[in-house]
Amino acid sequence: MCHVLIIEDEPLIALDIEMILAEQGATSFDVATTEDDAVARALDHRPDLITSDVKLAAGRGPDAVERIEEALGPVPVMFVTGSPDECRPCDPPKLVLPKPVTTAALTRAFRKLRRG
Repeated sequence: MCHVLIIEDEPLIALDIEMILAEQGATSFDVATTEDDAVARALDHRPDLITSDVKLAAGRGPDAVERIEEALGPVPVMFVTGSPDECRPCDPPKLVLPKPVTTAALTRAFRKLRRG
């Protein structure tokens, strides 16, 4: 079982991430488009892994992740972003993947984070 929270405000990118991770063994997903929605969804159903963009329609992905981890403790995170330079705080063990992300890069990151 692997529940993934996808924090992404571009629906096609969120769907692409979901399909790739489902092929790799993720079993359920929540998709959030704003910082507040991401926190609410995580508190509703604790994610085993988070993928997050940096810039959202409302708020920032790193801020959502920080709030989620304050409430739930550490969660494996990969940031998938077109603005990797603005990914703060995005310190290891979090991974930062630049957009456009390839299937291979997303797959490698997922496997790495799942192994712990």
